[in-house]
Amino acid sequence: MPSPLDPEYDVTTPLDLDYYAAFADVGAADREWWTRARDFVDGLDDRMTGHWERSEYPLDLLHEAGSRGLLTDGVDVDGLGEEGLSTLSPLAAGLVTMEVSRADGSLGTALAVQGGLALRTLALFGSTEQKREHLADLAAARTLGAFALTEPEHGSDSVSLETTAQLIGDDDNGYYVLNGTKKWIGNGASGGLTFTWARVEGGDHHGAVRCFLVDQDTRGYSAEVIEGKSSLRAIHQALIHYRDVELPHDAVLPGTTGFKDASAVLFATRLGVAWSAVGHASALVEAALNYAKQREQFSRPLAGFQLVQERLSWMVSELTSMQLHVRRVTELDAAGRLSGAQASMAKYHNTRKARAIAQVARDMLGGNGILLKNKVARHMADVEAIHTYEGTESVQSLIIGRDLTGLSAFA
Repeated sequence: MPSPLDPEYDVTTPLDLDYYAAFADVGAADREWWTRARDFVDGLDDRMTGHWERSEYPLDLLHEAGSRGLLTDGVDVDGLGEEGLSTLSPLAAGLVTMEVSRADGSLGTALAVQGGLALRTLALFGSTEQKREHLADLAAARTLGAFALTEPEHGSDSVSLETTAQLIGDDDNGYYVLNGTKKWIGNGASGGLTFTWARVEGGDHHGAVRCFLVDQDTRGYSAEVIEGKSSLRAIHQALIHYRDVELPHDAVLPGTTGFKDASAVLFATRLGVAWSAVGHASALVEAALNYAKQREQFSRPLAGFQLVQERLSWMVSELTSMQLHVRRVTELDAAGRLSGAQASMAKYHNTRKARAIAQVARDMLGGNGILLKNKVARHMADVEAIHTYEGTESVQSLIIGRDLTGLSAFA
C-alpha cells in the first residue's frame, strides 16, 4: 500500500476532451466502432506498462483485436463471409486508431502494421487466389502480416531499395530468388506472411519494384527482433535477411508494377498516423489535467495556479487543432478527394503537435512524469516513433513543398 507521503494519482481516466465538438456529430455506426475500440483497451493500462517495460509483444491482444474486427483499417473486407468483420468507414477507422493509440502506442502500431499495411497491400494488389487464401485470416489476425519496404541503408530513400528478385525462367512459368535485407519491419519475426518489396531482375518487369508474398518459414528467410528500443517497446520490429529465398512465380502480387504501388499504401496509412497522434496527445492532455486536479502544492491543487491553467489551455488548443485536421482530411478521404500532399500535411502537423504536447505534459507531472505507470513517459517516447515512420517530417515537408511550389526539392 502506498503511504500518505507517496500518493497514487489516477491519470488514465478518459476525459473525452473535444472543445470544438469535432466528434459530436459522429454517426451511430461509426461511434459503435469507437466504443468497441474503447472496450478492447479498457483495463489494459497496467498490463501494457509491464509489456512496454519488459519489451514484450502481447500477440494475444492482436488476435483479440482481430476477433473484434478492429484490424481492417477501412480496407474493403465485405464479402469475405467472416463473422465479425466489416468494412469500416474512413472515420470509423480513424476513431479506432485514435482510441487504441490513446491507450498504448505499441498496440496502435500493431493495428497499423496488420491492417493498414499488410492487409491493405493484399487487398489492393493481390490476385483473386491470394485474397481468397489469406485476406480473411489477415483481417482476423489468425495470420500475422508484415510490410517489408525499409532497408538498413534506405529509409526515407526507399525508392532506391536494393533487395532483388531475380527471375529464373520466364514470367509465366519461372520462379524468383530473393536476396537482400529489410529493417524496422513490424511482425517480421513474429511468424506469418511478409509482403516484401523488391526490384525485379529479368523478364518483362525488369527493373520494376514489385511486392512478393513470403511465408516466414520459407528457406533462406531469417529474422531477428531488434532490441534496445526506447520507443514502441511492446511491439517487435525485425531485421530480416533474404538469402536465396526461392518463390514460385505466383508469389508476386500481380497488381504491383512499380514503386508507386508501395507509395499508394503509405499514402493511405499517413492519415492513420495523424489519427494515432491525436490518440497520443489525448492521453497526454488527460494525464496532465487529471494530475493537476489531484496533485497539491503549497496547500492547493496545481490546477489552481495561473501558470498551470495557461499550460492546460495551450495543450487543449493544440489538441483541438489536431482533431480538426483529422476530421477534415477524413471527410476528404471519404469523398475520394484527399491528395497525397494533404495526407502528408495531416501527419506533419499532428505528430509535431503531439511532440510539443508531450514535452509540456511531462514537465507538468514533475518527477512523476518519468514513471511508466503514469503513461506520459511511454507516450512521449512512442510519439517519437510515429513522428518518424511512414515518412519523416522532412519528407512530408518536401511533399507539401512540391505541391505548393511545383518544384521538387528531393535530391
